[in-house]
Amino acid sequence: MRTVENAHEIVLTTAKELLRRGLVEGTSGNISARQADGTIVCTPSSVDYQAMGIEDLVVVGPEGQVVACAEGRSPTSELLLHLACYRAFDDVGSVIHAHPVWATMFACSHEPLVACVDEFTMYVGGDVRCAEYAMSGSAEVGTNAVAALQDRGAALLANHGMVAVGPTPAKVLHIVALVERTAQIAWGARALGGVVPLPAKAAGDFAGVYQLMRSL
Repeated sequence: MRTVENAHEIVLTTAKELLRRGLVEGTSGNISARQADGTIVCTPSSVDYQAMGIEDLVVVGPEGQVVACAEGRSPTSELLLHLACYRAFDDVGSVIHAHPVWATMFACSHEPLVACVDEFTMYVGGDVRCAEYAMSGSAEVGTNAVAALQDRGAALLANHGMVAVGPTPAKVLHIVALVERTAQIAWGARALGGVVPLPAKAAGDFAGVYQLMRSL
């Protein structure tokens, strides 16, 4: 089971970095990390990232039961999405759900993000699939996301945003930023005549690198 040390500090730092980079806005999106005892530190519901402090973070058990939180705080409304990812992927130590603009345009079109940049496949595993639509906050969001995340570091959430998984918050943040950057590149490539996917052999080789890196 992949876990994260100093989870409270790292979750808070990463949450603020998501805001700084424009990958979330206001109270949208959420981040979590799994601790050595199996509990999960997550951002709270309805608290602005700019004002968020370490005391605002919530700790839940593997089934979602609240273990520790400040008065008036509750876990992120997308907790079921996070829990589904941890249950499905033992090698995941952190989950980030974000609403970056370019990637969300693909999510709203229900279109996968084609792996057209080699480093993208190396860090994400291949095309980013779009999960089937489910209402925000529902268990189905997690079920559909897990299906789209097989052998991948990220998935689009139809009409919503994206989710990314990995060993640490820093590495998952990198995936979110890379997906957003590639979505913008792909959109521009369309204007130039269309997106050309990586050659099959290169895509396979880079996907193998992703699997190796994910296991380290």
